[in-house]
Amino acid sequence: MRLISPAARDALQTWLNHQRSLKGAAENTITAYQGDVADFLAFITAFKAESQGLAALAQITITDMRAWMARTRGPDVGPRSMARKLSAVKAFYRWLASREGFEPTAVLSTRAPKYQKKLPRPLAVDAAKALIDCVEIQSDRPWVSARDVAVLTLLWGCGLRISEALALTGRDAPLPESLRIFGKGGKERMVPVLPAAREAVENYSRLCPYPKTPDAPLFRAIRGGPLSARSIAKVMADARMQLGLPATATPHAMRHSFATHLLDAGGDLRAIQELLGHASLSTTQAYTAVDTARLMEVYNRAHPKAG
Repeated sequence: MRLISPAARDALQTWLNHQRSLKGAAENTITAYQGDVADFLAFITAFKAESQGLAALAQITITDMRAWMARTRGPDVGPRSMARKLSAVKAFYRWLASREGFEPTAVLSTRAPKYQKKLPRPLAVDAAKALIDCVEIQSDRPWVSARDVAVLTLLWGCGLRISEALALTGRDAPLPESLRIFGKGGKERMVPVLPAAREAVENYSRLCPYPKTPDAPLFRAIRGGPLSARSIAKVMADARMQLGLPATATPHAMRHSFATHLLDAGGDLRAIQELLGHASLSTTQAYTAVDTARLMEVYNRAHPKAG
């Protein structure tokens, strides 16, 4: 951040603290915000060839915004990433304009590049079962196999994010019939726990060689430390290669599968939104697009008039 003026740097840090404490933004979000906005401020400083204090930042024009977007877009920054960066800059400017009393129209009116939203890639029921069965026999340590099965069962059976499953502590076991989960932005929700998930966690707890203490991570790595999301991703990568499944068969795909399979069974969209912890129903509605896409695929393949 050496190219950013002290005033701009302080403003950015104050905004990040605001996002963290008052908005409840996750640390990964804060890190992304900091990088995106700092890069923008550094570019404006270089583009204007002078230090950009708060007064100068209030004078940003449409031409400046277009120059930044043209400079930022490239092979490593596609439309989706560019839209995310612009969203972060707009959020910062909306806050800064309110605090400093200037009109941020040039920034807020800048249009994000269009991009095709990717639909979730859920697994078929048989594929999800096969993955868990495969993971169960991958490790030569029975407790590790039980651990991996327990984690994947929580993702598929309860719709947890991988970060939420790995955030469980010894205090959470044995799992109750309903689990209190704190998701993105500290959003709290209650998630029903299937008997299969409780049994999988209980089996792992019984085999785990490390003592279960209330504040220690429930899921342990080989050497006893906290289990990482990368380790579970590696376990799934090995399993999907053995089963011939696509690269989209990731830990997060198990959560997608939870939502899609509930929807297939007639689950209510609002209820699924609550179970997933989505702040907006529009996020959950992506699963209806998945369902429609699958129906159309079956129709086009099977109906005699589809051609």
